[in-house]
Amino acid sequence: MPTDVVARPCPSADQAPHPAAPVAVTAAFHRFAALDDGPVKERLQEELMRAWLPMAHRLAARFRDRGESPEDLRQVAALGLLKAIRRFDPDRGPFEPFAIPTIRGEIRRHFRDRTWGVRVPRRVQELRNRVRAAYVELTLVPGSPRPTAADLARHTGLSEEEVRDGMEALESYRALSLDAAGGDGGAEAEGPPLADVLGETDHSFELVVDRESVKESVRRLPSRERAILYLRFFEDWSQSRIAERMGISQMHVSRLLSQTCARIRRETLDPR
Repeated sequence: MPTDVVARPCPSADQAPHPAAPVAVTAAFHRFAALDDGPVKERLQEELMRAWLPMAHRLAARFRDRGESPEDLRQVAALGLLKAIRRFDPDRGPFEPFAIPTIRGEIRRHFRDRTWGVRVPRRVQELRNRVRAAYVELTLVPGSPRPTAADLARHTGLSEEEVRDGMEALESYRALSLDAAGGDGGAEAEGPPLADVLGETDHSFELVVDRESVKESVRRLPSRERAILYLRFFEDWSQSRIAERMGISQMHVSRLLSQTCARIRRETLDPR
């Protein structure tokens, strides 16, 4: 099937500037909808993709300077175009009014779901976008003071609490590197890496809980078993040294330790 028969879209700001041929476009999509899955339909799909990719790429270019690479945006736009081609019903109208919102929606979904460093609910993402837009509008006039949460709330119609949620989300869009000096990752930042100043789990707290849990069981042990337990686990003596101190065999020490630990475990887990 010759490519020039497939699709010469009507020119617009978002489309490739080649001559209009709406009849050929509609016919190509009717053929595509009528074909069963297979090599012929795949070839026609590729031709439709090539014909309409300039439009998709121009839509992607409108989202530049938002932190994503142009190549990534073009790929996302191409995915939106592919979805539009597969879902389009030529009996419902022209392809362009259907494809443009589909491609834009795919790009916006990419920004919403894939580019956040910290995952936040969709509601908060939308608050972030409204607060960000309001902040830009209120600071467009040179010399304007930095807008407060109350200013942003009046401008957006949101509550001050919603504005604060949106402002917090502004800080969640990109996560800081743990290697960032001083915690901001700037080229002039000084100080220890962020990883060195972050808190971490203190496993000593677990030991406190464990010691308190077994305290009563240890108190009820016979003096010899309690002494062996203390020397082994608190003084870090070897079993042979304990055996020499107690005047018993190392095998006996091992057996007493096993029995004592089993008793403490049993009484702690089932204190009835």
